[in-house]
Amino acid sequence: MATIRWTEESTMWMKDIYDYISKDSISIANKVIDDIYEKAQILQTMPEIGYKYQNRDDLRILLYGHYRIAYLIKEDEVIDILGVFHGSLDIENYLKG
Repeated sequence: MATIRWTEESTMWMKDIYDYISKDSISIANKVIDDIYEKAQILQTMPEIGYKYQNRDDLRILLYGHYRIAYLIKEDEVIDILGVFHGSLDIENYLKG
């Protein structure tokens, strides 16, 4: 079973998502954040479930609603969550490599 690590940057993205949604509804913001977190937990047992980003085997995207969870598969059974991006954002600006 893989270990999931949320990077500092991914934590900041989640805070930004929460802050944006909570302007309208704190309960919905809490639900979205909880649901994104729960969706990412599937990576513990199925780390390759997301689609490959730019044909790289190690960098993948897991979809949840309007959001894309970008993650890196490390060799030591570790998954680094790099960021959580709204579908309207140009992810290319954030995931270069």
